[in-house]
Amino acid sequence: MNAPLANQEQPVSHPASRPDTRTLATVAHTAFFLLLGASVVRFLLRHPGEPRTPWIIALSITLALLYVLGPALGAAPTARRLLWLGLVVTTWMVLVVLAPSFAWCAVPLFFTALRTLPPRAAIVLVALLTTFVVIAQLQLAKSFDPNLLLAPPAVAALATAVFVHMERQAQAQRTLIDDLIRTRRELAATERREGTLAERQRLSMEIHDTLAQNLSSQQMLLQAADRTWETDPATARAHVRTATGIAAHGLSEARRLVHDLAPPELADGAGLADALRSLDAGPDIEVRFHLEGTPTPLPDRVQSALLRIAQGALANVREHSGARTAALTLSFLGDQVVLDIADDGHGFTAPRTDAAERGHGLPAMRARVRQLGGTLTIESTPGEGTVLSAAIPLEPAP
Repeated sequence: MNAPLANQEQPVSHPASRPDTRTLATVAHTAFFLLLGASVVRFLLRHPGEPRTPWIIALSITLALLYVLGPALGAAPTARRLLWLGLVVTTWMVLVVLAPSFAWCAVPLFFTALRTLPPRAAIVLVALLTTFVVIAQLQLAKSFDPNLLLAPPAVAALATAVFVHMERQAQAQRTLIDDLIRTRRELAATERREGTLAERQRLSMEIHDTLAQNLSSQQMLLQAADRTWETDPATARAHVRTATGIAAHGLSEARRLVHDLAPPELADGAGLADALRSLDAGPDIEVRFHLEGTPTPLPDRVQSALLRIAQGALANVREHSGARTAALTLSFLGDQVVLDIADDGHGFTAPRTDAAERGHGLPAMRARVRQLGGTLTIESTPGEGTVLSAAIPLEPAP
């Protein structure tokens, strides 16, 4: 029921959802609003009663609202994301033209541009923002200061280089993780193939050394008995008795092989009811078992088929139904045994034929039931759960 350890893969998180990226984004957003607020306060303190004050306040509020919308659009360079970035940059540029003290809000915008745009386009936008910062600082300065001309480009270049380097390292790490997951998947598939081949080889050797040898001996003895039946009846009957003993031994060997291939839940004489009662569908789903009718001994292949059907159905309940409870009902109806698996999940539109079914679960169940002369029915409606019923006759079909 459980997948092999090598096949239990953990999903790779999106770059924007990694903890380090989220932390950096939080710091950048906080810095932006702090710088924006400080710029507004500085303008109001330095320029009280300015005619452009209403425009500055309106544009600041607009820029803050636009910036708040950014995280909702995601980090991927979609058309809406690019339009949003253009509006943010344009609003900021207008603010810088009206009040140069808003120039330092460009620092968080560097991060936004580098996250949203391809590297080359991001570098062009960072250069444009840096140019506005330099012009604004020179306007605020009372005299020419070389630091104001060189410091912003140096800071922007350093920040851009560090960010691009980190992104390349992160991409290399993601590629390495994808390669490791693909290698692990291929290794798991190889191990499964090797295990299947090894088991086939073991069974072929078992059959060759036991059943095939017994059948060959029986054939030789029966042929010898046929040749001597008229001339030496006593010897012929001895050959027949020896062949009968070999057949009994072969039958016991065949039963041993069948027992080895039987589900482990039915080993050591455990009944089908006890095996079904011990099944579960995970920690979030409550599984209940009900027994109806008078239990009768069932052939091994019937018990094995019903147990495998129950396991497959519960696996589907766990993976696809979203159910909270599932009920297994084993009913002995005299001439047939019926296993019902019901859940309270979201249901689905049940296919009319097995040809329309996807995957391998339901077709495999139908094949098991069909081999025993039974029927498999599925009743499901979206939003009302699912009931799967497997009915197998207890007497051979005419």
